Amino acid sequence: MKRTLLLLVCLAPVLAYAQGDELENPGTVLAVQDRTYRMSSELWIGIGVAPLDAFYKGLTGQVGYVYHFSDSFAWQVGRGLLSYNIKTGLRNQLETQFGVNPTAFPQLNWIVGSDVMWTPIYGKTSWLNSSVGHFEVFGTLGGSVVNQRIAADVASGSGQTVFRPAVHLGLGARVFTSKSVSFRLDFSNEFVIYKGLESNILLVQLALALNFGGTE
Repeated sequence: MKRTLLLLVCLAPVLAYAQGDELENPGTVLAVQDRTYRMSSELWIGIGVAPLDAFYKGLTGQVGYVYHFSDSFAWQVGRGLLSYNIKTGLRNQLETQFGVNPTAFPQLNWIVGSDVMWTPIYGKTSWLNSSVGHFEVFGTLGGSVVNQRIAADVASGSGQTVFRPAVHLGLGARVFTSKSVSFRLDFSNEFVIYKGLESNILLVQLALALNFGGTE
């Protein structure tokens, strides 16, 4: 009996240290939760702005369709954008006071294009421990056809239109409200190709997306 008690006394510090180490380093087992929301066929409609050009600002409306092959990869089969353009004070000043030819100010009419979409980040967060939000971050890469108008007359605003190819590069985030409804915030740039790399068209957009055939 005395030997047993002596052995327990000797082993007590070792057992206590081992238990403490286990609590601090519980192991390497990782538990990754599956997605709560999965996309399938996505139809979206958005409004935005083309803020980059110093001579006009575009108010844009855009629609698109995306087919999701998996949680990570999708094909934005088609997207179409229309722009309503507003001249800036700088352009008005250059035209009226300095007689600058309006053909120096090409502006956006519309864009159509198609892209691949990669979604490497999906997660969830809580707000004041009262609700849980699900989100994802994605990137897009593709090609576009850009239609631009070159004014020929200051008073009438008439002129010719030109078609130019562009490389589309975008970054966006999505917040889910249900398996069928989500909201997208997209930042994208059209690298317009004309006699080399001529201009960039930056677009910022907020869109409502409807998901058909997805799971929860």
